[in-house]
Amino acid sequence: MSRYFSNVLLCLLVAVAAWAPSANAAEKQLLAGAATSNITPPLGEMIVGNWQPIPARHIHDELHARCLVLDDGTTRLAIVLCDNVGIPEDVFDKAKQLVEEATGIPASHQLMAATHTHSATTVRGESKIIKQNKLTGYRAFLVQRIADGVQRAINNLEPAQIGWGAAQEPSEVFNRRWFMNDAAQLTNPFGGVDRVRMNPPRGSSALDRPAGPVDPEICFLSVQSQDGRPIALLANYSLHYVGGVRGGDVSADYFGYFAKKIEDKLNATDQQPAFVGILSNGTSGDVNNIDFTQKSPKRYARYEKMQEVAEKVASKVAAAHEKITFQDWVPLGAAAMKLPLQTRQPTPEMIKHFEEVEARLKDDASGHRREQIYASRIEKIKDAPEVVEVPIQVIKIGELGISAIPFETFTETGLEIKDRSPFAEAFTIELANGSFGYLPTPEQHRFGGYETWLGTNFVEEKASTKIVENLMRLSNSLQEQAK
Repeated sequence: MSRYFSNVLLCLLVAVAAWAPSANAAEKQLLAGAATSNITPPLGEMIVGNWQPIPARHIHDELHARCLVLDDGTTRLAIVLCDNVGIPEDVFDKAKQLVEEATGIPASHQLMAATHTHSATTVRGESKIIKQNKLTGYRAFLVQRIADGVQRAINNLEPAQIGWGAAQEPSEVFNRRWFMNDAAQLTNPFGGVDRVRMNPPRGSSALDRPAGPVDPEICFLSVQSQDGRPIALLANYSLHYVGGVRGGDVSADYFGYFAKKIEDKLNATDQQPAFVGILSNGTSGDVNNIDFTQKSPKRYARYEKMQEVAEKVASKVAAAHEKITFQDWVPLGAAAMKLPLQTRQPTPEMIKHFEEVEARLKDDASGHRREQIYASRIEKIKDAPEVVEVPIQVIKIGELGISAIPFETFTETGLEIKDRSPFAEAFTIELANGSFGYLPTPEQHRFGGYETWLGTNFVEEKASTKIVENLMRLSNSLQEQAK
């Protein structure tokens, strides 16, 4: 071969080598798949959304685990939302183990959460901070159905496009914690007086002001096929739940209605594979949809209000959906850790107070109406560990960051995460990867109120601060890895 042709060949090889990476980058393709698993419990299981559990007597609408799997060619993520009030870490851990064994997706790359419907049956144990290793009955059924759903979503993987956006729906979010001007309305089961009351009497002249903010933003992530067929949509709204069910009914609440309504609005009905609409709960531990300043609010029939809320949220998402830009590929990532937190223990004063309550109740039922419930809860806490390790996690989807917190989280914590996140867009899913009770901020602890009571909250007062700081570390590490 002549020197001329050797030089030409060398130049061609160099050119091909220089061109190949950009060509490969252009050829990157995101894969997505979605599926649902029916997780409806048998009748007779206990519904735990209210102060006293009651047995399920009727299935108003089926419950589901709604699953989405994303794959960027290097990293695979699974996101699962279950129609339940709160699922403990040990149940999710077992489901993640089955998924990892079957599919290879690491547990750190699986985000599993409960929606917080108050009309589903329990998979909790006796304590939110004492693990139960035995999975029987409905708990074992739920584990298998979650794992099945993720595997079926993987079976549906196909080349996809992805986009995200946001909308505002302020009319259905109100802070439920209020400062009151009447000390008689601020008593607590521990023999003291709080500064804040949860769910005060509507239209009361003693109302002063809400104790915290709300977040009206609906964030959403949309996935569609290469030809524009909707595959799945994951939304996030910081509204606790709606309710309005008949006693003994099992229902997915407005989370289930949203799934149906967004399917209709995206013209995604009767597809194969079926479209999966998903609504996750944001940071709504101190928020519901009751305007407490109204003395005579509109009265709703059973299930009417939750349908109205679902319609509003789905309509806002559908309108914003028309404006988002879809991409054929985005980088994916996940980071997770176990964060040790001190557990709260009853003080000598609390123990003495409830001993007096028990003695008094034999002859006198007066006193705070929740005293007996909290006497029982405090008794169980005595056997709790001094430290509990809680899972926290961040999922990266391009320039979207999703934080996962295993508590009923106050809205101001979610707003802080959005404000401090290194991602262009961010939101938080609460009750994710576990269920450890409420998570007030340190300031809200000082105000008192139901969400701060020991037996409702179980971990140290600075827990929310530590969680946010570590979520920021995880978020920043994911962004650094992407550079």
